[in-house]
Amino acid sequence: MLDPCFTPQTTDVLIVGGGIAGQAVCEALRERDPALTITMVCEEPRLPFDRVSLSHLLVDDTAPETLQLRPDDWYADQRIDVRVGERVAELDPDAGLARLTSGAEIRFGSTVLCTGSEPLMPELPGIGLAGVIPFRGPEDCQTIRRAAAEGTEVVVIGGGLLGLEAAYGVASQGAAVTVVHLMDRLMERQLDAAAAELLEPALAELGVTVLLERQTRLILGPDRARGVRFGDGEQLACGLVVMAIGIRSRTDLARESGLDVERGIVVDDTLTTSHPRVLAVGECAQHRGMVYGIVAPIHEQAQVAAQRLLALHAAGPGMEVVPGDVPAAGAVYAGSIMSARLKVMGVDLVSIGDADTTASAADRPDDPSHATAAIVHDRAEGVYRKLVVRDGTLVGAILMGDIRGNELLLDGIKTGRQVDDPLALLAEASQASPADLPDGAQVCNCNGVCKGEIVAAIEANDLGSTQEVVATTRAGAGCGSCKPVVTEILKVVRGGKVDEATYLCPCRKQTRDELAAVTREQGCASVSALSAACGAGRDCGACKPGLAYLVSEVNQNQHREERHARFINDRVHGNIQNDGTFSVVPRMRGGVTTPSELRRIADVAESFDVPLVKVTGGQRIDLLGIKKEDLPAVWEALDMPSGHAYAKSVRTVKTCVGEQFCRFGLGDSMNAGIELEEMIEGLYTPHKVKLAVSGCPRNCAESLIKDIGIVAIEGGWEIYVGGGGAGTIKKGELLARVDDKDAALRTACIFLQHYRENGEYLERTMPFVERVGLESIQAAVLDEESGEPARLHERFLIAKAASDPDPWRERRAPAVPRQFSELDTDPTPIGPPPGAAIEDLKETLDV
Repeated sequence: MLDPCFTPQTTDVLIVGGGIAGQAVCEALRERDPALTITMVCEEPRLPFDRVSLSHLLVDDTAPETLQLRPDDWYADQRIDVRVGERVAELDPDAGLARLTSGAEIRFGSTVLCTGSEPLMPELPGIGLAGVIPFRGPEDCQTIRRAAAEGTEVVVIGGGLLGLEAAYGVASQGAAVTVVHLMDRLMERQLDAAAAELLEPALAELGVTVLLERQTRLILGPDRARGVRFGDGEQLACGLVVMAIGIRSRTDLARESGLDVERGIVVDDTLTTSHPRVLAVGECAQHRGMVYGIVAPIHEQAQVAAQRLLALHAAGPGMEVVPGDVPAAGAVYAGSIMSARLKVMGVDLVSIGDADTTASAADRPDDPSHATAAIVHDRAEGVYRKLVVRDGTLVGAILMGDIRGNELLLDGIKTGRQVDDPLALLAEASQASPADLPDGAQVCNCNGVCKGEIVAAIEANDLGSTQEVVATTRAGAGCGSCKPVVTEILKVVRGGKVDEATYLCPCRKQTRDELAAVTREQGCASVSALSAACGAGRDCGACKPGLAYLVSEVNQNQHREERHARFINDRVHGNIQNDGTFSVVPRMRGGVTTPSELRRIADVAESFDVPLVKVTGGQRIDLLGIKKEDLPAVWEALDMPSGHAYAKSVRTVKTCVGEQFCRFGLGDSMNAGIELEEMIEGLYTPHKVKLAVSGCPRNCAESLIKDIGIVAIEGGWEIYVGGGGAGTIKKGELLARVDDKDAALRTACIFLQHYRENGEYLERTMPFVERVGLESIQAAVLDEESGEPARLHERFLIAKAASDPDPWRERRAPAVPRQFSELDTDPTPIGPPPGAAIEDLKETLDV
């Protein structure tokens, strides 16, 4: 029972649940009322994150924190009281009191339940065995990735969207995976039989085995998951079982609080439950018999719920507001059209509304209407486009392989567009441009943003770049698939004049130069200090790695390092690979090594069972497949400095043998390259920097297509900058000709410092030189009379002196706790099938 003697905290609105729904309600409330007191209770041990993008953790091992919907600072700035790792244990709607698991009590004016859903785990024999997991959170993703990396055979039960995402994550790492599905086709809720067939080539190419019409009866043990048995007696061996058969609403708290509960928490058209001061939003809510398990309805519900909550707040405790009252015009939720835009097994897919034309009259006893379909099916190109019209009204669509016009079709289905010729509409949709979309057309499903909202934001705020539009409206801030449409809308509104200005912090419209000025003027020695001074990085947090570089550069490496603002590569000093392991590239200055170093590399490769040893394009040796927890031991055994092959920094100086051995050599390129690498190694830069020194114009070290290239010529040296040898091939610009090696190396260092100070974050030297102009660069780097080259060189020397040439020394003194260790949340090994060696495996969640 709630303690009547305890004085609880008081809040206007209590949000129970910190998922996408809780965050959506929180933002909708704050947009409407900056003074309202809001408390959010998050049961998970993290702030709200984008669960829809969870598959990114599987496929490319994105760090879990990158999915966080808003950075920590946002909640402080918006005055949101967030309780992470807490759960509401008791709720008394009549008294307006909630008790948390910690014992704390909160008095609220109104509350909204955003408790979401939980994975559906069927009551099968063996369901409780180790090695049987759902696909629901970051920890599950890490378990699946580790199993795939260890070669464990994985069975995914469920051939819907979640199941296929899990299977894709396993298959993309080359591991064996079988999808077991009860129905006769995959994704039967989104696809008809013909569309489902188009997934088969993608599945086959990835090596995914699919078993349809299989009913799983039990999970084989006895000590842990060893396989599954189907209803017909067939068995399938495996070492990990991933359950992905669906979700069910979390309704326990609502039921215990006396609210009406069926499949979900029953709500009316204002999202109000059976108690007038309690609302429900998201996967826990049941509206007109429907429980929605996709994102788009959450944002629609959140807007209505926010207006209802504000009406309750305005009414005050002395006024009676009953369920069913409409608080404001437009604050009514009439339901949502089921729609999903996604990529399944690498195939673009949009499914909208009711695209089922196979149901018989017996399947629809209350709906005698007649449905027809128009289909364009190109098997060779993998394209399937289908419209469904029922009694002249557009009701559904499936687009696979070619999803053009999906926004127009979604709006047509939402508005009940009358259609005489479905094939003509399909043709119209394929030619539709953003200019043709009505204002109500939803552009961003992840954040529920319509075209009209984007247009209004552009006009009201004079937005001129896609960056600004995304930061202001959040359209494109989720999966990013709608960004091209956002850009096209921007062009339409601005008459084709789009200024893709480069903001380091687009949310605050702050440029690199502006933030550098704040850093200097206010003496900001850390990202946190800079954020506190001007707000940069406090809205979405995506710019924090750029801010980390800026703070280090402006302070000439005499700053306070904050690892949370860095990419995972920079936090552990290794380049993360697609299976969650890391590559280790020791420094070999100028591409020159010794027999002793080669022996140590070979010993490490054998001792740690390194899967691949490869010579890189930068004349170094790469050890690939190193486990995170093994990194310090590998570095210790190598006893070689870091090659910085993972960072936005100076990478390597490539050389030819030059005049020491080559009969065409005009200069000592090897020693020049080694000396140059020693001069600049350890320095971070706006983007990676690759260099080369060639002993003659034959250019064997490829100096002309490097960021900085030095070439020996008759009587001197040439320095080239801004070359490119990757996606765009470009010969570097001739910066200068000098008489001797020392002048060439000094000029290269001065240019590097000029780039470090003036390049935009993630801008390579090629676009930097094109943007700034060669003449401007020459004036800064070569005009000795101005004094600027000397000042640049001095700042370069200071920054170099304060840099860390070998971050691998952290093997003996980690910068943060658990820097290289894994989070052991399940000591039971995932394990391969019986008969194989099983090592003690641990989770790989970065902390």
